[in-house]
Amino acid sequence: MRKQWLIGGVTAVLVAGGATAFFLTSDQASAKSKKEGGEKQSPALEFVGSEVVRPTQASIASVIEFSGPLVAPGTAVVRAKSAGTLLSLNVAEGSRVKAGQVLGQVDLEELRQRVVERSASVESARAQAEQAERQHRANEGLAAQKFIAPTALETSKAAMEAARAQWLSAKAQLEGSNLSLRNAALLAPISGVVSKRHALPGEKLAMEQQVLTIVDLAKLELAGSVGTHEVSRLTPGMAVQVQIEGADAPVEARIARIAPAAEPGTRSIGVTLELANPKELFRAGQYATGKVSISDEASRLTVPIAAIGSTAGQEHVWMIEKGALVRRIVTTGRRDTREGRVEVLQGLTAEAQVLGARFDNLREGAKASIVATKPRVASAATGSTGN
Repeated sequence: MRKQWLIGGVTAVLVAGGATAFFLTSDQASAKSKKEGGEKQSPALEFVGSEVVRPTQASIASVIEFSGPLVAPGTAVVRAKSAGTLLSLNVAEGSRVKAGQVLGQVDLEELRQRVVERSASVESARAQAEQAERQHRANEGLAAQKFIAPTALETSKAAMEAARAQWLSAKAQLEGSNLSLRNAALLAPISGVVSKRHALPGEKLAMEQQVLTIVDLAKLELAGSVGTHEVSRLTPGMAVQVQIEGADAPVEARIARIAPAAEPGTRSIGVTLELANPKELFRAGQYATGKVSISDEASRLTVPIAAIGSTAGQEHVWMIEKGALVRRIVTTGRRDTREGRVEVLQGLTAEAQVLGARFDNLREGAKASIVATKPRVASAATGSTGN
């Protein structure tokens, strides 16, 4: 009986041990199965060679931009040179005028009366001066014969000189009145287009009151500003491409002037462009943007602009490193939009394998590889910036 009991106990132990081993084996198989199943759910991403680039050395021309409204330096304001009533205006806004053209008429009757009055004053002063001169010559004869004292002769001489001065003053006043009468006519000082009327017929004009503004559109200027760190690369006469609102293509202008000092309270220096406008296609007041391209002699590490993404204000690129995707923060410098490249200052080396386009749904650490043909798995769709 004892022997049978021992045999039964050993059998039970073996059975229990076998069950434990069975359960352990089953758990390991289940874990292995789950692991293999997970790998099947996340297959390795495959990219063709054209989607992966290496940073290359290239020169990047810098572009300096500034903007502002166009202004017409050839602008003249026609002012009233004398007080009077504006009788008529022969032009309106948009009228084309030539230099010397009569623009209107002002009532100058008061000025004409002043000319007549001062002409009479000149005649009176002339007569008094002649009389004083005759008296002085007579006194000179009397003084020679000792009939008058020397002091009397000096007195007559002073009276003669004072009369002459009064005569000269009266003639100067008459000449000024005649000049005012000649200048009182409303004449166009330059050729151009009337941009604004400041007064209407029937209005009483004061001295120096604005009547018309005339603009010469044959030459326009763009006044902008650049930073103090950029102005050293600009020189007068340099060509500038200007894009004007409403224009289909940019036009060429030239740097006319560069301010000698920065604006108070800023770190910007004024730059004035000169734009020829012989056909008057553009108007003063139109907004324009100027771009100056400056060549680059340095060799810079660059990648395609499309390779640069941004998250939370940080720029980054996606790389394939050791068979996995890596998101690398980079610092960029100059950009060349024409060539589609951007300078990378920090974060990359020339040997890096960078995704040259933007992809959606990329995950750092995901397995990735480069294949010779189009990937069979739709691993990533080209689109907006990834995570």
